[in-house]
Amino acid sequence: MRTVLVTGPGGAGRTTAAAATALAAAREGRRVLLLTTDRGPAPEAVLGTALPAPGPGDGALWGPPAEAAPGLHAARIATGEHFQDRARDLQDRGASLFDLLGASPLDPEELTELPGAEPLALLTALRAAHEERAWDLLVADMPPLHATVRLLGLPEQLRRYLRRLLPAERQAARALRPMLAQLAGVPMPAQRLYETAERLEAELAAVQDVLEADGTTVRLVAEPGPLAVGELRLARAALALQGCRVDALVANRLLPGATGDAAPGDPWLAALAAEQLTAHKTLHEEFLVDGVTVCELPHLGRGPRGPHDLAELAGRARSTTIGVAAGGNGSAGGFGVIPGGGLTDELDGWNGAGAAGEPAVEDRLATDGVLLWRLPLPGAARDELDLLRRGDELIVGVGPFRRVLPLPSALRRCTVSGAGLRDGALCVRFTPDPDLWPRSS
Repeated sequence: MRTVLVTGPGGAGRTTAAAATALAAAREGRRVLLLTTDRGPAPEAVLGTALPAPGPGDGALWGPPAEAAPGLHAARIATGEHFQDRARDLQDRGASLFDLLGASPLDPEELTELPGAEPLALLTALRAAHEERAWDLLVADMPPLHATVRLLGLPEQLRRYLRRLLPAERQAARALRPMLAQLAGVPMPAQRLYETAERLEAELAAVQDVLEADGTTVRLVAEPGPLAVGELRLARAALALQGCRVDALVANRLLPGATGDAAPGDPWLAALAAEQLTAHKTLHEEFLVDGVTVCELPHLGRGPRGPHDLAELAGRARSTTIGVAAGGNGSAGGFGVIPGGGLTDELDGWNGAGAAGEPAVEDRLATDGVLLWRLPLPGAARDELDLLRRGDELIVGVGPFRRVLPLPSALRRCTVSGAGLRDGALCVRFTPDPDLWPRSS
């Protein structure tokens, strides 16, 4: 199953682009599910249909999916209900801990949704949709860009926290807990605590598998402008840091004249179109060079409402790939669909264009006496990068985003001798430590 995670700066038209992507795929015969956490009126207005809520007390992540068009079903994730369900479960499993602390559990009516509940519900929903195996394409209307970047790194971070707080060797000593409790004179953590940690670890691993699957990609949506260029560069580098693949950039709400055609006669509109054109050219060049499809959606002169407007957007869309930019033959029409690339071919078999590369080690011992650790970070700027060696891990930062990366065994026996940003990649030089490196005979 292909999964497309649609995100972009706030107000860029993420919901519209997600709905148009889903509708275009459904019109080609795909079974499509569109999921959103947006609790405002935008999803229903764009789709032209109501999104039912789950029944009270049934524990569902979303209500019965509404059929917005033949083959296209949409649903709103019930974040509040998901939070209450998980909170009740944790209270039940931690009853002995409450007794130990002398605390009283919360009553059901006190379990109001806390900040951070939405990302967890969304990740759980992505995993549940994959487990259903009822769809050809899952399109997720994600939160704004920076929130989505943090969300996509959340499963890996939480799994790391669990391993530090409840390491495997401590869980292996469960049989000793009754004896330790007698020696210490206080109760030891209950069996349920470790069982809960194991279950959370399994759930997070399943979510991470979905996010790292070859068929899962991120689709960026932006209204071209000076601010969007800088925001997309930072977010694109941060997505690459998390190992996320970007399949397309959707330039949304393009005015007449913003794609190089005739400028509008009105001076006010002409100035806005010229500003869009400058930003769009910059983004066009930066994304195409890495094989990312660029799709142009025109401004309809109104806010899109209902399947008719979505179909008009899909029909008037234009897409470009690196072959077109280099003088190849392209085509207009269809949402992100051109020969040799775009949504249709990705559904039939994702070819990896625009994929984020994993860290790789290049052996330069014979020539330079170093091993080179290379991590692609397209869009990154030198002044936004941070690098810290911590034991057998490398902590890499891009702006406000961080990721802890374990070093391969060979690099653990080396010292960091330098680093630099070259051709859109972070290159770290490692010099073998004579005290740790194997000596030749």
